[in-house]
Amino acid sequence: MEDSLPLNLCQVKKSSLVINRLYTSLHSIALLALIFYRTSTLLEITKTGNKSMPFVLFYVLVFASELILSFIWLLNQAYLWRPVYRTVFPERLPEDDKLPAIDVFICTADPTREPSVQVMNTVISAMALDYPANKLHVYLSDDGGSPVTLGAMREAWNFARFWLPFCRKYGIQTSSPEAYFSVAGDGNVSSKEFTAEKEKIKEEYDVFKERVNKIKENATTIISKNHPSIIEVIRRPADNGREPDKAEMPLLVYVSREKRPSQPHNFKAGALNVLLRVSGLLSNSPHILALDCDMYCNDPASARQAMCFHLDSEISPKLAFVQFPHNFHNISDNDIYDSQLRTFFTNQWYGMDGITGPINCGTCFYITREALCETSGSIQEDTNVGQLRKIFGPSNEFIKSLNRKIKSNIIKDEARFSSALLQESQCLASLSYERDTQWGKEVGFRYFSVVEDYFTGFLLHCKGWNSVYYNPQRPPFLGTASTNLGEMLVQNTRWTAGLIEVAISKYSPIIYGPSRMPILACMCYAQLAYYPFGFIPFWCLSIIPQLCLAQGIPLYPEISNPFFMVFVYLFLSSNLKHIQEALSAGHSIRTWMHEQRMWMIKSVTCYFYGSLNGIMEKIGMREASFLPTDKAEDEGRTKLYKSGMFDFRAPGMFIIPMCTLVILNIVSLLIGAVKIIHTRNYGEIFIQAFISFFIIVVQYPVIEGIFFRKDYGRIPKSASLLSTMLAGIILSLGSLVLIY
Repeated sequence: MEDSLPLNLCQVKKSSLVINRLYTSLHSIALLALIFYRTSTLLEITKTGNKSMPFVLFYVLVFASELILSFIWLLNQAYLWRPVYRTVFPERLPEDDKLPAIDVFICTADPTREPSVQVMNTVISAMALDYPANKLHVYLSDDGGSPVTLGAMREAWNFARFWLPFCRKYGIQTSSPEAYFSVAGDGNVSSKEFTAEKEKIKEEYDVFKERVNKIKENATTIISKNHPSIIEVIRRPADNGREPDKAEMPLLVYVSREKRPSQPHNFKAGALNVLLRVSGLLSNSPHILALDCDMYCNDPASARQAMCFHLDSEISPKLAFVQFPHNFHNISDNDIYDSQLRTFFTNQWYGMDGITGPINCGTCFYITREALCETSGSIQEDTNVGQLRKIFGPSNEFIKSLNRKIKSNIIKDEARFSSALLQESQCLASLSYERDTQWGKEVGFRYFSVVEDYFTGFLLHCKGWNSVYYNPQRPPFLGTASTNLGEMLVQNTRWTAGLIEVAISKYSPIIYGPSRMPILACMCYAQLAYYPFGFIPFWCLSIIPQLCLAQGIPLYPEISNPFFMVFVYLFLSSNLKHIQEALSAGHSIRTWMHEQRMWMIKSVTCYFYGSLNGIMEKIGMREASFLPTDKAEDEGRTKLYKSGMFDFRAPGMFIIPMCTLVILNIVSLLIGAVKIIHTRNYGEIFIQAFISFFIIVVQYPVIEGIFFRKDYGRIPKSASLLSTMLAGIILSLGSLVLIY
């Protein structure tokens, strides 16, 4: 490698930068005009006193809603300020013997909700990364302490002894066997030898799946919430005469930390910290790849791509992690539930990468051990051991591993592991180990919130670390997205609760961040933390203008008023910008419609419930909870999703609010239309009528589910009836209040 040749390049997206800044400038002027109009009108109403108190209250609520949306919009502009993209040159990396070692962390908890075959595909794909096998170590955390998962790990090791040599020999990029065998062909190799070997490997894979499924069928216990720590280095030879090719294999370790029902375990962050300690004892690699159990490696080159940043002498001293995008293999072209989270993974990460780097998103990232374990300062040989024990716990062996001069302690001999380090490793995975230490506070993944990824990344950036976002042409990782409306809303409710916990704490980005990171980075973190509060303006703007519309009471300037164009511009500006972003990312206007719809649905459901949960957790009224997302495929739900039809078989707490607001807007628009026809004066209430019309058009699938669909995915009649009653109550109360 020549020193003059860079390992990576960073370039500003100039066209996007110009468009974004022009949009921000013009939209800001329009928002100032709106604020001026609302303030002057409110002062005039207060001065003249010719409006009823309920109307003034409604007017103030609408104005407050517009201010909240404007605040969230302002925070969002930080993402648009300096978007960048990156290029890497893996061919310029040093020779394999000079590459640093990598530990891979994979977390699972329940083989029922996270099928073992799927999890093992992730494990096998990680073992097949294009990286020296002696410098690759794969750890699986099983929070369920399941004998099913442990048995599946042993079978995965057996199969990997066949699979890895096959992948290396033929340069297979799709290193998940399930994904590889589900496509027509590899596209590169077609010789008779290859075809014969592929058939042989396919037979081995079928045997592997059959054995894993049989383990689950014969298991008497699926998961356990009460068990000691279990650690096993997987070293089991193939049997039944099936002799694989001789090949060097990565280290594969099963870890199940101690669990007791009466003691907190800190969810995923706790599992990751156990892996951090156990791996420090066994392999102590300077870099760590973290993956969700369903997020398999789709491109073996990701490790070398990440090293193009971690080995760059200019940025590596303060580089905490390299974040790759989240891509999913089961998303349809329609993506009706916005499962890809396109806005998040395109605009926001590219934008943050131009500041201090993207947030940490819990999976698909290569992070340095130093960033996680030495954030309070470098560990030197003469550092007081007593102080280190107060931070890192009582294990002398682990404390030794913190010194960067200590080389990797890779265990090749299972007998030696069992006799020499088993007890120490089990101690590191015990519940009592973290007691009176700084784990989860100052070191490791942080415990303050259930969104440990967001919070950990935030604190690392506050301590001066940076991150990098790299989005290669071939998706480096592919996962399983929630294509179940109910599961998706539950998952977003959990995320929302965690974000709100941070937003209303001393770690609020707009309070804790400004003195520790650039203001634009603070705005990015604040936008994510406060974005769920958008449920307040959406609830208000979905009810108040509609109640006034039904009574013929205007809340917005009439068409002849010059300020009418301000509201028109703001609506067109924001939506045309949204459409431009979708089109520039290779999507269609249909994507804009789906994202608008899901924003509305999330605002009235998971953002609302998640915010309440986060506030109650913060004040101690309820405990935080975490249930793994169900990755098991339901054929009926999948069929509806792929056909572009909503599956409304979700909890009533999600279905009823959205149905209530849709019915309310339908009735209000009909009443308003009658009034317009009767009075022939549409100018005063045009904007209110348009708001209802827009909500109805965007939420047509909900209308379809209430009135027209007859299949099993429709909205239940009981939910429709209850929603109709609630909408009627809201309209009646609104009429009484406004008439009074």
